[in-house]
Amino acid sequence: MTTCLILLLVLVSAYILFWLIAAAIFRKEISSVFERDPAATNYLEVLLTYSGLHAIVFYRTAHVLLKMGIPFFPRWISQMGRFFTGIEIHPGAEIGKGFFIDHGMGVVIGETTIIGDDVLLYQGVTLGGTGKERGKRHPTIGNNVVVGAGAKVLGNIIVGDNSYIGSNAVVIKDVPPNSTVVGVPGRITKQEGKKIDLSLDHIHVLDPILQEIDELKERIKKLEK
Repeated sequence: MTTCLILLLVLVSAYILFWLIAAAIFRKEISSVFERDPAATNYLEVLLTYSGLHAIVFYRTAHVLLKMGIPFFPRWISQMGRFFTGIEIHPGAEIGKGFFIDHGMGVVIGETTIIGDDVLLYQGVTLGGTGKERGKRHPTIGNNVVVGAGAKVLGNIIVGDNSYIGSNAVVIKDVPPNSTVVGVPGRITKQEGKKIDLSLDHIHVLDPILQEIDELKERIKKLEK
C-alpha cells in the first residue's frame, strides 16, 4: 500500500513538473487562451484541462522530432495527441505563434497546412486536402484568422490575413484579406477593410446573401413608391 502511494505521488509530481516546464515553453499560447476565452480564469486550470493547449504541446514536440529526421515517433506522438485530445494535427504542418484551438474536438489539420500567427480555430474545423496529389495540398492560413465551428477549408488555397470563416462554411477558393466567408460553398463579403475581432462573438457576421436580399427589398420599396 505504501509503495503504491509513493508511486502515485511520483507520477503526480512528474505530471505537474511536465506541465510547469510546458508553461514556460508555451507562454504565448497560454496568454492567447486568456485573451480569447472568457471562461479562462485560472492559470492552473488552463494548463491542466485545456485540450487545445495539450494538442499544441503534442504537435510542437512531434514537429521538432520530424524536423530532426526522426522516423515513426512524430506520427506516433501526433496519434497519441489525437487519442487524448480529439484533435489531429499532422507533425508536418507549419503553425505560427499564438495559435489557439477553442474546445477543439474533431479538429483536423493536414500535413502541408501552413498557419500564421494568432490564429483561432473552433471545434470541428478541418484544414484538409482535396485529392491524392503530393506536394502542397492543404490550405495556407494567414495571420489573425478565425475559423468558426465545423468549417472546412480544403485544398491548396490561401486565406488572407484578418479573415473570418463562418461556422460550417466550406471554403475551396482563395479568400482575400479582411474578408468574411459564409455558406456552402463559401461566399465572400468584405468587412470594410477592418481587422477581424478575435473574440468569441459569432453574432455580428455579415452574410452576403442577406445583404443582397436587404438591398433588393430597399429597391422594391422605392419602386412601389
